[in-house]
Amino acid sequence: MLVDVRAHGTARRIEGPLLFLRRTVDVGLNEAVEIIDEQGRTRLGRVATLDEDGMIVEVLESTSGLSLANTSVRFIGEPLHFSVGPDLLGRVLDGVGRPLDGGPPVSACQRQRIDGLPINPAAREYPRDFIETGISSIDLMNSLVRGQKLPIFSGAGLPHDRIATEVARHARLRGEASGSFAVVFVAIGVSYDIAEQFRRAMENSGALEHTVLFLNLASDSSTQRLLAPRYALTAAEYLAYSQGRHVLVIMTDMTNYCEALREVSASHNEIPSRKGYPGYMYSDLATIFERAGCIRGKSGTLTQLPILTIPADDITHPIPDLTGYITEGQIVLDRELDRHDIYPPIRVLPSLSRLMKDGTGKGFTHEDHPSLANQLYAAYARAMHVRLLASIMGSEGLSDTDQVFLAFGDRFERQLLHQEGARSLEQSMDIGWDLLRHIPVSELTRLSDEQIARNIDGRGDDHAGQ
Repeated sequence: MLVDVRAHGTARRIEGPLLFLRRTVDVGLNEAVEIIDEQGRTRLGRVATLDEDGMIVEVLESTSGLSLANTSVRFIGEPLHFSVGPDLLGRVLDGVGRPLDGGPPVSACQRQRIDGLPINPAAREYPRDFIETGISSIDLMNSLVRGQKLPIFSGAGLPHDRIATEVARHARLRGEASGSFAVVFVAIGVSYDIAEQFRRAMENSGALEHTVLFLNLASDSSTQRLLAPRYALTAAEYLAYSQGRHVLVIMTDMTNYCEALREVSASHNEIPSRKGYPGYMYSDLATIFERAGCIRGKSGTLTQLPILTIPADDITHPIPDLTGYITEGQIVLDRELDRHDIYPPIRVLPSLSRLMKDGTGKGFTHEDHPSLANQLYAAYARAMHVRLLASIMGSEGLSDTDQVFLAFGDRFERQLLHQEGARSLEQSMDIGWDLLRHIPVSELTRLSDEQIARNIDGRGDDHAGQ
């Protein structure tokens, strides 16, 4: 039952997005509220903090114009919900699910709590099957698997927004399940220009037809920023577990989410932890990332590709550090590759997909895919070692074999890592096999004789100098 409480006599103060009230009714933590100003306009909020005498309401919009004397608060009696339905695909929404595309509100088929579905851990199935992103350094070297959470670690100024857009446009499933693929794209705390770039890219490519686009702007309140990924994941859960779709959720930029978490925590006068972030940031991030997965008895799956910009390129910063404990690997963007005009500038050596082995190989991609990836990884690692030696002693002091690997490293970056458009996995593998033809057979220790004979034309060690 709705309970109206007038701010007169109960409101204490307004600080930023927070409304401080004296506690006069029995309400629950995270309960949804409506804040009604003196003009009758309604703003959404939620109860964020409770104690014996007072409560703090997080207002999801600007508190400008609110007056303590003429503002009423209506307690809804339940947590925040999102009305979802089959017409979600193709829509552009704000951070709390309201239309930005001029269309009507989403047709409500279900109302779901934004804090996620209760999932029994015993009901989870191990993630399997391959998602093709169109990016060789991911598909071939660090494959994304359905049900996985695989973050992209970027630095300020690196082209992570472009990568996010291209993955959203080109990602697909292979085989019979390709028609049930969908993308939920949520931009968190981005500028208006960047938001419009995302919107135009989706519309012009036709990808918006199978995408739900959530746009949370930097000008929106920090409290709304905390809810944007939760509204997006609620839409994804509906598409996955109620509609049977295989959903890829792209979230950029989770660093903006963490900054909003720090800002709101400071407003609550909470004791800070590392670098001013709240001590519960790990568990808070887990409530977002752990919503990915596969559930027994459900035909759909939910996969996450969150993007984080690392402050000052410090991989030990709390945001990437805590994220790495929750997720199953990482894709790392490299500033040096970017300086050399390699796009996408993905450094494959520190990148890792812990579930790649479960979604590639015979029955998933190609029988030779894992071995090819291992051999390319080993050869490129050798090339990086030789490149370091050459920087110290000069290339003239290298052996013939080392010279081969030095040239291989350059070819690997220019031919495989760098790409102008989307590639299929088969195209990426063809490039990989071609690169290995420049390495002596005796150095291909990660491949079987059969694989060498089948894919490298059975040539011998006489190519060592190529």
